[in-house]
Amino acid sequence: MKKLKIYLDTSVISHLKADDVPEKMSKTLRFWEFIERDEYRVFISDLVAAEIEECAEPKRSLLTRKMDEAPLEIIEIDAEITTLAEKYIREGVFSSKYLDDATHVAAASVSGCTAIVSWNFKHIVKLRTIIGVNGINRLMGYSEIEIITPEIIIEEEGDENEGI
Repeated sequence: MKKLKIYLDTSVISHLKADDVPEKMSKTLRFWEFIERDEYRVFISDLVAAEIEECAEPKRSLLTRKMDEAPLEIIEIDAEITTLAEKYIREGVFSSKYLDDATHVAAASVSGCTAIVSWNFKHIVKLRTIIGVNGINRLMGYSEIEIITPEIIIEEEGDENEGI
């Protein structure tokens, strides 16, 4: 079976070391095991790498090392991605203050990912965003995209491993 293509936004990688939210960190570390086993075709963008560079040490070094050790493919933000992100903003799916969030979703959409994985409940993993993004994607000729948390993949994989 062909590997599913997923895009990780910065919130997922950031939660690999998030002592202030131990439950999310634990789930993210479990999710990361699937990535390390190369069970998905996993994408990040150069925007993710830039945002990780803004983390304080020692967290930045830890996250950078985890990214370097994982089979991640990097998407360069180009004009097509920027145009789609700007369309999301013009249509009110994202506020202009959250261009980076719109850019993450656009990068995943333009790259043909099945899903974007995020812990960002404020701007990305929410019903209005999912409906708006998929409406614009259809209008602009892109496939619909699932917007999920790492927890969804952990639970799905757990079900498959139990034979349910």
